[in-house]
Amino acid sequence: MNILVTILIVIAAIVVLLLIAALLTPKRYTVTVSETINQPKEKIFDYIRILKNQEKYSEWLKADPNLNPVITGTDGTVGAVQKWKSEDKNVGEGEQEIKLITDDSIEMELRFFKPIEGVCQAVNTVKSLGENQSQVTFNFYSYAKFPFNLPSYVIGRKFITKTQHQNLINVKAIMEG
Repeated sequence: MNILVTILIVIAAIVVLLLIAALLTPKRYTVTVSETINQPKEKIFDYIRILKNQEKYSEWLKADPNLNPVITGTDGTVGAVQKWKSEDKNVGEGEQEIKLITDDSIEMELRFFKPIEGVCQAVNTVKSLGENQSQVTFNFYSYAKFPFNLPSYVIGRKFITKTQHQNLINVKAIMEG
């Protein structure tokens, strides 16, 4: 019986420590990745503003080969929405909407429904570095409620960074290929 009590105390202590860690962990964080691409700003910007093109470079969409995202509104303009629904738990169900377009940035709101509900923002910018060279930056702004902020910050942030970087590498290959 003493062993069972000891095991329960250890489990309770671990849970309390994880909850304390979650209390101290930010609920909001930003992931920023950049890549230099040897193409003019306008060419890259015109490519990444089109939601349909994400099917060619987005690791999120490529994760499910059977995925068939649907776009409503005029693609590449404010108000366009791309919706997806997948049985693959890593893809899930959600949508993204273009909220604002400026001369060098595209702001999107991402709404996730499954496997976990949430709302995040993404801002993609393209800055000219010269006639045929540009810096593309993908920013991802995340928010997770307590206590889900702990795994989101510790695990999710690394996963998002890795995937967003691969997305940029894919865009670079397409643009320079």
